[in-house]
Amino acid sequence: MFEKNQVFTAEIIDITSEGNGVCRINDVAVFVPQTAVGDVVEVKIVKVLSHYAYGIVNKLVLPSPDRLDNRFCKAYKKCGGCVFRHISYEAECKVKDNIVKEAFRRIGGLDPEFDDFICADNTERYRNKAQYPLAVQDGKAVCGFYAPRSHRVIPIDDCPLQPEIFSEIVKCCLDFINEKKLSVYDEKTHTGILRHIYLRKGTYSNQIMVCLVVRKDFSRQLYPLAHVLHHKFSEIFSVIMNINPDKTNVILGDKWISLYGCEEISDTMCGNEIIISPPSFYQVNTVQAEKIYAKALEYANLEPTDTIVDLYCGAGTIGLSMADKVLSVIGIEIVPEAVYDAKRNAKINEIYNAEFYCGDAGEVFENLRQKGCTPDIILLDPPRKGCSEQTLDTVISANPKKIVMISCNPSTAARDAKTLSENGYTAEKVCGCDFFPATRHVEVVLLLSRQNNENE
Repeated sequence: MFEKNQVFTAEIIDITSEGNGVCRINDVAVFVPQTAVGDVVEVKIVKVLSHYAYGIVNKLVLPSPDRLDNRFCKAYKKCGGCVFRHISYEAECKVKDNIVKEAFRRIGGLDPEFDDFICADNTERYRNKAQYPLAVQDGKAVCGFYAPRSHRVIPIDDCPLQPEIFSEIVKCCLDFINEKKLSVYDEKTHTGILRHIYLRKGTYSNQIMVCLVVRKDFSRQLYPLAHVLHHKFSEIFSVIMNINPDKTNVILGDKWISLYGCEEISDTMCGNEIIISPPSFYQVNTVQAEKIYAKALEYANLEPTDTIVDLYCGAGTIGLSMADKVLSVIGIEIVPEAVYDAKRNAKINEIYNAEFYCGDAGEVFENLRQKGCTPDIILLDPPRKGCSEQTLDTVISANPKKIVMISCNPSTAARDAKTLSENGYTAEKVCGCDFFPATRHVEVVLLLSRQNNENE
């Protein structure tokens, strides 16, 4: 092949699902970050493996028509979160649409009808949640995001994906921490106290929750900070301390202490009021979530006599958005706090045909099925790793007429769709949706119908 530090000139011909450009040198694939299809670049080889290699741009010889100088961020090359910030949004959506199609064709071996890709109306300031790790650099507390493949904190004054007020709140927190010389956590030595600043915001309500993640109870030192935040920002409805004593990459612990205000905030999703507690799942891009829920509703084509089972239901947002169109909704979620929120969300919206159960999706659904639960529609919204084998087996055994899946990982969605297609279902329609502009992430919604549905 070739050796490390060699330099070649090549054209970028493709982009991977990780956001890396692809060129071929001596008939070997070389992956080059921060490049665009059509770029002609001098590539410096930095890592050589048995069948492919990685390189970096040594010189941009001829820029692609898709390339932009910068989309509103000075730190993205160091941060690594926004792998598409150097190309136009139109080009980014084409890449993501192709990622979805290739996943279903290559991994799933499927050829469904692909609906038009759903682009985002807002490519900046769209997130309603942020988690900032803290660190000490040059004797001062800083926070930002981790550099790629590391836990080295890149300080960021303002991330253009977050609401501007998040940066103001973070600055206020850092000023207080540095003025009072509060202890900051060091994950290498597992010493220090303050670990993360975790923020959530209601897109429509504008209510903000501030969660300060600590290694041990630090409430005496943080009550004054909660007081400062309350008086400076009228949007803050909740300041909470989360205690995570473990030596772990998991951000949140199990214990919560309220420092100011409510223990949760609320927002609106698809016309329903939604309670958001600190640990419960809530879609990070509310506006795009409403779009993909509308597409899921279109695919489900509900009837008033239908029973829906909503697996991995979180706080119940998607099932509750469809409840007024069906006979009943049954939601299952493994996170107890999310199930508690789902039940409250049903109650405050006066939705009386929805019930929620806590536990593993496959296990709980199997128990319900043994007791006579026969859903017409099954909604699946699994984590990135996809559905468990038990969940898929139970779904197949339940024999619903339709399965509608929303997934944050086209690869595992295609894998699971393949399993379902081998067991009596046809993957009819697929639609990609951009929840996270500038990043590598892409969502997908798909419809699978029982193959003998028409005969019945």
